[in-house]
Amino acid sequence: MKSKAMQILASALALFYRGWFAPAVLAYSFGMIVPDIRQPASISGGSACPVRTHQLISPGSIAVRWSTALNANPVTVVTQNQTTTGRLTEIELTIAQSLAAWTSVNGTTVVPATLSPLTRTAAQNACGSDGVNSICFDQADMAFTPGVLAFTRVISTDRLGVQVGSSAFATQLGQILDADIYFNPSDSSTTYATPQALAANPKAYDLQSLLTHEFGHFLGFSHSAVWSAIMFPFAPAPGTFSGMRPTPQQPDAPLGDDDRTGLRVLYPDPADTVHQGSISGRILPANPLALAASPPGVTGVFGAQVVAVDAAGGAVVGATIGGWSCAAPGPAQFDGRYEIDGLSVGHSYTVYAEALNGAVDPSQFDNAIVSLCRNVVTDAGWPPLQGPCSGRQLHGSDAARTLKRVPSSEFQISSFYFPFREE
Repeated sequence: MKSKAMQILASALALFYRGWFAPAVLAYSFGMIVPDIRQPASISGGSACPVRTHQLISPGSIAVRWSTALNANPVTVVTQNQTTTGRLTEIELTIAQSLAAWTSVNGTTVVPATLSPLTRTAAQNACGSDGVNSICFDQADMAFTPGVLAFTRVISTDRLGVQVGSSAFATQLGQILDADIYFNPSDSSTTYATPQALAANPKAYDLQSLLTHEFGHFLGFSHSAVWSAIMFPFAPAPGTFSGMRPTPQQPDAPLGDDDRTGLRVLYPDPADTVHQGSISGRILPANPLALAASPPGVTGVFGAQVVAVDAAGGAVVGATIGGWSCAAPGPAQFDGRYEIDGLSVGHSYTVYAEALNGAVDPSQFDNAIVSLCRNVVTDAGWPPLQGPCSGRQLHGSDAARTLKRVPSSEFQISSFYFPFREE
């Protein structure tokens, strides 16, 4: 659906399955946006190459407020402390610890000083396109279809100099101008428990795990198909939590190595001399005729999950969705290329590729896949293009077809759903 000022892109809907799938080792991905090259190069950059969506990083640049309006009928957020003040303090601690998991990763520019102090608002409907990053526990939204636990709505820009509500004016392409996290307030069978209350409420979902996942979207991540990553698109079962609990010594314990590597790629620290390793190449089928005929111009496997495993310890340390590259002035070319960055130097790695044909499928990555291309079909007046981006909008099904054959506007609004399905 389009409006004058913004475009709603297709959103991936991930369902939670329990017990039927074996752990898979696949990949993370980032939100992407193609600059609006219909605009002057001074504000669009003049290139149709996709850029990563991201927060502006500077001291105090990331502000988060949360709504203290909590549903009382039914109670959806369960705390150990039952006093009014104690409940809010306990929830706020959970929010702070979830943010700290990301700001404590070494080798990135996302550090504690990047955050402004958490603030509160009593407004029930605090989430919206207002340029204020908010967390809402009792705000209804049409996105809450059956099974949806929580989602993050992210607004990023495809040109410089624009703003959303009271946000700062964009100074970088792909800059996130508003990111809101919503929790389902109206499902009487769904509750969220703080870490202190989870053991006594085994039917509740772990609030800290869900918040940490949603803050990944808040920072610009799409989903990860690495089962141990916090950005895995399926919620942990009620009464359980993702990864390990944070400690003062390791506040980033809830994250997987894949999450940490992704954060170093998205927000690299120029002073980091350890995680400078990079592996790149192309994924090609043994039989070129196995490549999908549509869209035209595909010369390599698109959508393959390329994984780097530490040869010494056997841990998955990084992965990416391969299959495309781009050089100015663009557009993206689907040539099978991949690049895994942010790896520790001095290590040996085993690299392999596999299809998204298990518990996680391309639909969970539509936010990263669909936005690689813009053309006259998606945006009126777009300059003529050559290659796979020229004729129509790209979909996750394009990746699915390829893999099965081988064993506009100023803003982009992306919604990342974190749902479940009961057996």
